[in-house]
Amino acid sequence: MDLTEQPARTEPRLEHTVVDGVATVVISNPAKRNAMSSDMWQALPVLLEELAADPGVRVLVLTGAGDTFCAGADIASLQDPRRRPQTLAVRAEEAMAAFPRPTLAAVRGYCVGGGSQLAAACDLRFAEEGASFGVTPAKLGIVYSSSSTRRLVALVGPSAAKYLLFSGELISAERALRTGLVDEVLPVGGLEDRVLSFTRVLASRSQLTQASAKEFADGRADRDAYWSRQAHGSGDTAEGVAAFLERRAPRFTWTTGSAGSAPTSG
Repeated sequence: MDLTEQPARTEPRLEHTVVDGVATVVISNPAKRNAMSSDMWQALPVLLEELAADPGVRVLVLTGAGDTFCAGADIASLQDPRRRPQTLAVRAEEAMAAFPRPTLAAVRGYCVGGGSQLAAACDLRFAEEGASFGVTPAKLGIVYSSSSTRRLVALVGPSAAKYLLFSGELISAERALRTGLVDEVLPVGGLEDRVLSFTRVLASRSQLTQASAKEFADGRADRDAYWSRQAHGSGDTAEGVAAFLERRAPRFTWTTGSAGSAPTSG
């Protein structure tokens, strides 16, 4: 997984690879600091659905090509309301938040506007020193959606969310770390190795634990009985305990596909 390689092609696009259980989605629009075009917003939920259906994908990393994560929506797209860029952005954000396995945003450079929406929709955010974060609808007179606002508040709290939304000011990676918008800040040159090592850890852990924890952490409160049944039938707990006692790596077998068609209540 190379987070820094700059693709030769220059048209706006999303690229992805899957290596050792880790899917890496790269936002690439180098001419506009990886701004998201309407076509890119529209393509992201489709790509995420494909990756979610791949049983070989255990973790997803979202990053930007080169030295920028994403400078937001392509402003030119906002001049064509027929493309519904704001609606497409929210749909893409929700698709990222709903991805059934752990997601991590690896951030270099600018993470602004729509880029911050996508990063906030990931489960975790690692940033390189020098990265800048901004939630900028107030600069354009855009109404930030209720779902996006609630997600931001859940991460940083009401006061910090209001600061970002009211002002549109950029903040440093270090301040983003203090507010909870970022989970780790890495020295320049250290982001890729840290993301690689941490995603290997995530890929080795129980998907049963991760999937249930993701639901509960995101506010689902009616599925304790469902997840208890999943745990009882999975064998993962017995395997985890046996592996610990035998001092070996566990071989967990439960996957998100194991649950089949999940009920809507416990």
